[in-house]
Amino acid sequence: MGGRASNGRTAVERRSERELVVTRTFDGPVRLVFDAWTKPELFKLWWAPRSRGVPLLSCEMDVRTGGSYRIAFGHDSSNAMAFFGKYLDVSPPSRLVWTNDESDDGAVTTVTFADVGGRTRLVLQELYPSKEALDEAFIGMEDAMPEQFEQLDDLLITLGASA
Repeated sequence: MGGRASNGRTAVERRSERELVVTRTFDGPVRLVFDAWTKPELFKLWWAPRSRGVPLLSCEMDVRTGGSYRIAFGHDSSNAMAFFGKYLDVSPPSRLVWTNDESDDGAVTTVTFADVGGRTRLVLQELYPSKEALDEAFIGMEDAMPEQFEQLDDLLITLGASA
């Protein structure tokens, strides 16, 4: 299918015309990695790629099946870019599924967390409604995802040290 990027630890791969898969193994237990994805106070410490220079303004998450989320990036609320959707499946600490409802081209995202000898193998899968929607999303994701996951690694080190 083409379209594969990796920084050595994070693999970003197009599996089909509509599917993107990102995999990475984190040096932290599943519960801690799951918490970093589901607790707003932790999520906002790693989600915004620092190199982009666009801070996370707000992060509201009702992490339960049927709950919703809204994340806004920008320098002030008047020019913020919002991402929002609903949680379709929340199965702690192994699986999260949510919609991306900010546009008609939004993907359904599934993240699984698996224990691998005290570390966490994370697989993020995004299924887009069309090839064109994935084409557009892939441009920004192949650089952003590895950076975000590096930031999550740094947070896990900090959390592990304070545990």
